[in-house]
Amino acid sequence: MRIYIASDHGGFELKSSLKAFLKEKPGFEIEDCGAHAFNADDDYPEIIARAARKLSADTLAGKDSRAIVVGASGQGEAIVANRFKAVRCATYYGSAGEQKDMSGKTLDMIASTREHNNSNALSLGARFLTVEEAKRAVEKWLKTEFSGEERHARRIKQIDEVS
Repeated sequence: MRIYIASDHGGFELKSSLKAFLKEKPGFEIEDCGAHAFNADDDYPEIIARAARKLSADTLAGKDSRAIVVGASGQGEAIVANRFKAVRCATYYGSAGEQKDMSGKTLDMIASTREHNNSNALSLGARFLTVEEAKRAVEKWLKTEFSGEERHARRIKQIDEVS
């Protein structure tokens, strides 16, 4: 699986740690879309767009790719990523506790973004997560599969049709 990773200055340190972490894992091809050096004055929109643009093209071509984008809060980064067709970016900045789905199954936020929304991009809030929390979230997100349930697939189709 190819993973595009990107951050601005607010997420640069965490992105660097996650990139090294992911490179140790078998089966992943990591492509760093920037920033490639710390610059306190950089702006995230174009940096994040590089990763989202590539993920969008891969997803539309049927390739198994994901993106991880990192910023101070992760909110703006997710907004940028979600502008691209077929990108479904979820934001994570720490555990919000467990939730239950319609069947009563207990989920956490990371599992829910994959099982229910088939998120293919994850935006992390570096100011809200330790490196270890981010690693655990990324690992769970990468391992969790989309449930494929009809109601979730139907909703994702509706999302993709929104213009």
